[in-house]
Amino acid sequence: MSSQVRGGTRWKRFALVMVPSVVATAAVGVGLAQGALAASFSVSGQSFKVRADKLVGHDFVQYGSVATGKDLKGNDAAHAVAVSGFSDATITNMCQSVVTPNLPFGLGNVTLQLNAGTDPKKPVKATNLYLDIAELDADAYFEHIDIGVAAGDVGKPGIQSGTEKKVNPNGFAQRAESATLTNVKQTAWATTAGTFKLSNLSLRLHSGVKECY
Repeated sequence: MSSQVRGGTRWKRFALVMVPSVVATAAVGVGLAQGALAASFSVSGQSFKVRADKLVGHDFVQYGSVATGKDLKGNDAAHAVAVSGFSDATITNMCQSVVTPNLPFGLGNVTLQLNAGTDPKKPVKATNLYLDIAELDADAYFEHIDIGVAAGDVGKPGIQSGTEKKVNPNGFAQRAESATLTNVKQTAWATTAGTFKLSNLSLRLHSGVKECY
């Protein structure tokens, strides 16, 4: 355990992860809305899990891309992802969790868990929402869907700004006027949004592994 106490790098990593993610999300949302930021960045070395009772989104697009960044040891890393985009979406009873492993000072694993939209009358609301997904399980219903569209021709909301070089415009994609996902369980590397309103927000740290599913 003494070797973990001396792990200064791990402690810095912990501090970065524990910064309330909602503050960062709000800042990014304002920047995107004002056109100040391109939605392209290096992903962290940790994926995260999201669970939701229901997601309803409009102008659904989905295409393949690559999320790049560093692993927890600082080495270059790349992850194949399915990007799902919506011009707007509402999410009911959302839970997001990320586990930071092997923290020093005897803390071990610590889980950051965020819950929002727990009241069905006050769901989470997002605009220009893009999800970089590694795994997804849900019951899905689409309206007016086109499967096999070229990624460069998906239309609104289109390929996420800043990721064009990571997307083959002639590659496989799909789109739909609307998408309804229920009993959602997903593992993702990144989420970006123009605006992201989290009703009934609750953020907690838990000792050990306490993921959303």
